[in-house]
Amino acid sequence: MATEKKPPITCHVLDTTLGRPAASIPVTLTLHNPPSSLSSPLVFAATTNADGRVTSWTPSSPFSADSLDLIFKREGDQQYSLSFDTEEYFGSRGVKTFFPEVQVKFVVRQADGGKEQHYHVPVLLGPFGYTTYRGS
Repeated sequence: MATEKKPPITCHVLDTTLGRPAASIPVTLTLHNPPSSLSSPLVFAATTNADGRVTSWTPSSPFSADSLDLIFKREGDQQYSLSFDTEEYFGSRGVKTFFPEVQVKFVVRQADGGKEQHYHVPVLLGPFGYTTYRGS
């Protein structure tokens, strides 16, 4: 059985109020400093699966599915953000959240083999707070 290749950046959301994964959260991954050949940030979208994870990204046009892998390997530091639509998630359960969106910004650094690593960003989420860290 073939294993699906993981993208270089993944995330995982756990709902601390329910003690289980947070499924169906819309997530946007944005590269804020794209190559000079692009005039605007590079954006990818996904929705957390039943286990609260994003394991693949859908690029905005005109990019292809492998755009993230290709762009990720280019030279230099890269500034990313992950935006989680927490208002839609909690609203679907009738819960009003203080944080309608959670945005996590991070840098993938060229030094120390940064492009050879996998970047996993877990988020522990509640309607009135959240915690995040660099996972493995």
